[in-house]
Amino acid sequence: MIPPKTTDPRATLRAGLPDRYLTPEDLVIMFSLPSVETVYQWRRKHIGPPGFRVGKHLRFDPAAVLAWVDQQAACGAA
Repeated sequence: MIPPKTTDPRATLRAGLPDRYLTPEDLVIMFSLPSVETVYQWRRKHIGPPGFRVGKHLRFDPAAVLAWVDQQAACGAA
């Protein structure tokens, strides 16, 4: 017998995004960037996804990163 499929309601609310803030290293992996320095350059130039500091650490809200990706896709399609 196949057990019933359980779904985490948080997965629906967050559209499958992680339940934690992303690190610059996460963005390097997600976007196949050459290095973490690229993420910091984006931040200095105000061209990347919005991030925020937690003490000395840089973090990104997964929903904000997804919105930034959608915005980039829309600009590229125009």
